[in-house]
Amino acid sequence: MTSTGSVVVPRNFRLLEELERGEKGIGDGTVSYGMDDGDDLFMRSWTGTIIGPNHSVHEGRIYTVKLFCDKDYPDRPPSVKFHSRINMTCVNQENGMVDPRYFSMLAQWRREYTMESILTELKKEMASPANRKLQQPAEGSMF
Repeated sequence: MTSTGSVVVPRNFRLLEELERGEKGIGDGTVSYGMDDGDDLFMRSWTGTIIGPNHSVHEGRIYTVKLFCDKDYPDRPPSVKFHSRINMTCVNQENGMVDPRYFSMLAQWRREYTMESILTELKKEMASPANRKLQQPAEGSMF
C-alpha cells in the first residue's frame, strides 16, 4: 500500500490490464495497441496505431508508434518512438523519438497514465495548432 492507503498494482498485472483493454478496442477505434511478441514474459515491446485526426494534415493517415516499457514501468514512462515518419513539434526528426521536453505527458509522468493515454494525447497533439498544418513526409515513409 502507498501512504494514501491505495494499493499499488504490480507491473505485470498492470500490463495485462492494458493488454486486455488494447485487445478489446478503444473508444472510437482511431487508437489501438498491442504487444509485439506474445512470448515476451516481461511485456516490454508494444506497437500502437493512431489514425490521424480529422481537419488536419494527418487526416486519414495511419501512424505506427513503438512503445517500450522497461522494468520500471509504470512508475516511469515508456520510451515512445514513431515508426511512421511524421513532422510534429515533439518528435525528433532524426530518429522518430517522442521528446519528453516537448510532450508534457512524458515529462510529467504519473503512474496512472497508460499507453492508451499516451496514444490519445499524441493524437490530440497532431490536431493542435502547432502541428495540424505542418508539411508531412510522404505517406508510408518510415524512420
